[in-house]
Amino acid sequence: MKNIFLLLVLATIISCDKKSPNNKTEVEAKKEFVWEAANVYFLLTDRFNNGDSTNDLNFYRTRETGVLRGFEGGDIKGITQKVKEGYFTDLGINAIWMTPIVEQIHGGTDEGTGVTYGFHGYWTKDWTSVDPNFGTKADIKELVDEAHKKGIRILLDAVINHTGPVTEKDPVWPESWVRTEPQCQYSNYENTITCTLVKNLPDIKTESNENVELPPQLIAKWKVEGRYEQEVKELDEFFKRTGHPRAPRFYIMKWLTDYITEFGIDGYRVDTVKHTEEFVWREFKKECDYAFEQYKKNNPEKVLDENDFYLVGEVYNYAISHGKAFDMGDKKINYFDKAFDALINFEIKWNAKQMDEEAVFNKYDSILNSNLKGYSVLNYMTSHDDDQPFDKEREMPFKTATMLMLTPGASQVYYGDETARDLTIEGAVGDATLRSFMNWDATQNSTTQKILSHWQKLGQFRANHMAVGAGKHQLISKENGVVFSRVRKDDKIIAGINLPKGEKSLEVSSIFKNGEQLKDCYSNQVVEVKDGKVSINSDFDIVLLEKL
Repeated sequence: MKNIFLLLVLATIISCDKKSPNNKTEVEAKKEFVWEAANVYFLLTDRFNNGDSTNDLNFYRTRETGVLRGFEGGDIKGITQKVKEGYFTDLGINAIWMTPIVEQIHGGTDEGTGVTYGFHGYWTKDWTSVDPNFGTKADIKELVDEAHKKGIRILLDAVINHTGPVTEKDPVWPESWVRTEPQCQYSNYENTITCTLVKNLPDIKTESNENVELPPQLIAKWKVEGRYEQEVKELDEFFKRTGHPRAPRFYIMKWLTDYITEFGIDGYRVDTVKHTEEFVWREFKKECDYAFEQYKKNNPEKVLDENDFYLVGEVYNYAISHGKAFDMGDKKINYFDKAFDALINFEIKWNAKQMDEEAVFNKYDSILNSNLKGYSVLNYMTSHDDDQPFDKEREMPFKTATMLMLTPGASQVYYGDETARDLTIEGAVGDATLRSFMNWDATQNSTTQKILSHWQKLGQFRANHMAVGAGKHQLISKENGVVFSRVRKDDKIIAGINLPKGEKSLEVSSIFKNGEQLKDCYSNQVVEVKDGKVSINSDFDIVLLEKL
């Protein structure tokens, strides 16, 4: 009887009607979700929202830094706060990827752009600890729990390739663990992997199968913190279970997969993938899958859905046009099979500038349904380390959203895309200009509100219909705008862009039948199919149709 009642409740919900925010928590968790169509929100943990000002200063990180190169106060509690407020739900976000939260080097270093601290999370000191500037393990648990209540998955960021830079407070790890030269040249396989990314970034010897002892600095640190024996015990159990040698990469895999078994995170975005041997990622996937199964077995009441653990890789400059074969100069590498579910796609920003919309949609649909069938790409228009975003001047925020949300594949919204956060900060050098604090004050501005509303409507539509990102694309018409359908199993939608404002008629007979009631989720109108068409009168040039 309870199941019948639930079905009746769900049947009465109009998926794009978001006027009852207080009633949508449980519904969000029940909607179908596939990673191939995910709408991922990517944020720098330190730059999004300060939920706890008491943790803003730790480890005497007080040196004057270059512009936007020190800690700014954002933390895990700040993210959780916005989850609870429904900010991500209103944006149609169903996964949050946050920069690494592990303990960062305590010192700062100057790479020629002013003193910089590890605010970005990629300068690891201890994989087993959460950096107090970001929060605590209790904060992670709360974030995952609260996000899951809203049907939002949590992706952490995994770094296996390197430690943090060497500073007066952060000694280099033993030679058995890292190399400090030569510096990478990026022209072939070997000089992209067996080398340091930059001069002062020790490279983990991921190729090694030699047994190594724990770094003395970690031993000393854990003893001071009173957890040395427990950490060693867990490592002994891990190596006994897996049979792996006590090689550097396997220590780090153990430490990273602990976040899966302890908190139930849903996936990892993996950093600097092409700078590590491809077999490492197959090993990592195996350990992640095992950890995720253990979590679900130990916490059956917390299992969000039947999806497997998700791995998306950052192979810098990978493009969807490469298919499965990324060219390293002297050989091509397949990072998909037995490793990654998706790779970040560095190409779409160029496609969106150089091709018309239908050409982009058709290209992505063709590749994803052939060479990449069973896998996906994560499209983005803006990122934290790409100094050539699609719209650096923020002159095309509406087109940015339209192309990102409606292109086949998974989508990655970079924090502040939806609010046109400034990417040209005076005095900021290099990638720092991309990493300003989230412009929350701008959401009170009427212009920003229009931009935000556009992102919300498109995001909700994408989140409500897996067909948008993972369905089969079919062009319907290119007269007076672009009209197309997407179909995935029983999920069917029609969308139109660049349409005339005011009265417009759309051909829908290939998907919907005469007499069917449809809803335009952009203008919030209900229309009926007549003679294979629907007529809509709105002030917008976009239509997002679903069946009621």
